[in-house]
Amino acid sequence: MSDVAPAASRTALMALKQRALHYRFADEPRVLEDPVAERLLGGDFDGVTPQTSLVHTSVVLRSRWCEDRLALALQRGIAQFVILGAGFETFPYRQPDWARALRLYEVDHHASQAEKKRRLAAGGVAIPPNLEFVAIDFERTTLREGLKQSTLDFSRPTFFACLGVTSYLTRDAVDAIFRLVAEFPAGSEMVFNFHDGKPPAETANMVKDVGEPYHTYFEAKDLERDLRAMGFSEFHMLTAEEADRLYFEDRSDGLVATNWPALATIVRG
Repeated sequence: MSDVAPAASRTALMALKQRALHYRFADEPRVLEDPVAERLLGGDFDGVTPQTSLVHTSVVLRSRWCEDRLALALQRGIAQFVILGAGFETFPYRQPDWARALRLYEVDHHASQAEKKRRLAAGGVAIPPNLEFVAIDFERTTLREGLKQSTLDFSRPTFFACLGVTSYLTRDAVDAIFRLVAEFPAGSEMVFNFHDGKPPAETANMVKDVGEPYHTYFEAKDLERDLRAMGFSEFHMLTAEEADRLYFEDRSDGLVATNWPALATIVRG
């Protein structure tokens, strides 16, 4: 399969590769079960070695924890799942039975969505009936304006994922996302990751080199204060110790828990 189209997200493709590598090489039990990633990647794994880097661990951990939080949220009446900056996320195409009552929304730039649809077709991956694509450029169209063009019901409790997104947007665009989520009914939730403090130069240079530089980072204490002022009653950051207890104990493949970038969830009070 050819490389990603020029206007589509290259960092999203990097994340897809990490999930595919995890499914192919990680010891069982895997942190994340993602058999669809390899079909979207469409690549040859000959000569590729297992990955144990913090980037690799962060990618699989953020998806697994988000999906676990979503499963818990269904118990309090969540009816919709919005994936912001969806990239090559695969949850809708491998969704478990418990998710089929949800309405799913993939939100991203139209170029990334076009490339994703091409890869889905090439990989023989069907688009599920409960999924809707919503094309939005976060810097040109507000999230509210874009979502208003979809079938999303703003009056129903909703779960949001915003993974691998906040660092690449301006602070104003990120704050607009937080404010919109805060307007949804009580019990609505968003799982997101962010750089707590200035990101390491090595990773900042890497994403800059592929044309997708970082723009925003936070100080966790200040961020929690601002989010609680918006009406979020819960702000919880996943610690490395918690992640280790949940997913990484007694592994033999070299994977270790990480809290970089920071991974957090906020719940509307």
